[in-house]
Amino acid sequence: MQIHKKRLVILLLCALIPVVRLCAQTLPDAITKKIDGLFTKWNTPNTPGCVIGIVRNDSLIYAKGYGLANMEYGVPNTPETIYHMASVSKQFTAYAIVLLAQQGKLKLDDDIHKHLPWFPDLKEKITIRNLLNHTSGIRDQWQLLAISGTRLDDVITQEHIVKVLSKQQALNFKPGEEYSYSNSGFTMLAEIVKSVTGKTLRQFTDSVIFKPLGMNSTHFHDDYTEVVKNRSYSYYPREGGGFNNSILSYSNAGATSLFTNVDDMAKWVMNFYKPTVGTAEDIRLLTQKGKFNNGKESDYALGIVNNTYKGWRQYSHNGADAGYRTSVVTFPDLKMGFIVFSNVGDFNPGGKGYEIADLFIKDTTAKATKPEAKPVDTNKAVLKDITAAKKFEGNYIADDGAQFGFKLKNQKLYWDRYGRSDVLLE
Repeated sequence: MQIHKKRLVILLLCALIPVVRLCAQTLPDAITKKIDGLFTKWNTPNTPGCVIGIVRNDSLIYAKGYGLANMEYGVPNTPETIYHMASVSKQFTAYAIVLLAQQGKLKLDDDIHKHLPWFPDLKEKITIRNLLNHTSGIRDQWQLLAISGTRLDDVITQEHIVKVLSKQQALNFKPGEEYSYSNSGFTMLAEIVKSVTGKTLRQFTDSVIFKPLGMNSTHFHDDYTEVVKNRSYSYYPREGGGFNNSILSYSNAGATSLFTNVDDMAKWVMNFYKPTVGTAEDIRLLTQKGKFNNGKESDYALGIVNNTYKGWRQYSHNGADAGYRTSVVTFPDLKMGFIVFSNVGDFNPGGKGYEIADLFIKDTTAKATKPEAKPVDTNKAVLKDITAAKKFEGNYIADDGAQFGFKLKNQKLYWDRYGRSDVLLE
């Protein structure tokens, strides 16, 4: 009887500690202390923070929340907290297209006009693959909306974006000639899913991806008024101290708007190296590098980046909307993944994800005079001296018409675009 009581106590303790998903696979204390040390700044009861997850083989071996999911009510972040994924959403939109292609309902080299007759004829063939690889030349929806006077914290619907895209009169370049990150393409992919299946992206992915994988806390959030239990809210540091709400009112899906948590995302990570939804061939197609018209390859595959880190293949993507910052990296050959979601706008999830990964992954590259650099977030600049950044302050217009600016504040360099600021250097 005493033995049974001890077993019961152990089981109860495991159930009460949300940090570690499987008690049999707890990490050594030395490792967990190092992980916690990376997040000391956010491990307080009066700041927003983050949630992290480490996946190995077929288990979420470590998951923990830091800081608050909701500051007004003092609700802590936990692995079950629902987060807005921003651009991490794109790989799920892409996988929906891959599954439809494998079913024979479309081809990746179809002209988009076959499925989207409302898009203007700009005298160039634009393929579904172009949308997936960001090689379409179609102008970015956030840029177009900003020019039209729309703010990113306005209510932005799918119909609103489609209307703006339907009025485009020119491309930034000939399809397949260049890479230019365009959220428009993934909103259009969601519309292609609807055209082919008669279902919204939310309905289709729920039936063919999320439910089969057991991702029961995941959906494309296409109605900003919908109440979602246990969701996090996003914040931005306020000058002088404290935080402001960073409002997000999207009612659109495809380029963004996936809602999920660490527990569910871990199941998606495992699907890359042990597919239960789709096949190994589907994953190969999803992660196939893009190709330009001249035959050169791009690391950007279908809604996800395919390159290497420390000599290991990795599939990765980051996201940023309002105060949400997200990063998911999968190392298929190691059967490992690293998940970092944050609800504070000056957080660097990709950087933190690799700091965690460094505790587990050995460098297999030949030792050279210069160590292999960590993958660079293409949304961030690299400067050696904060004082040198002063000459970059101001507003700019890129060759493709994108408007953005650089500003220094509190010894940090910020990149500002469409009313959203990201830290470039601190």
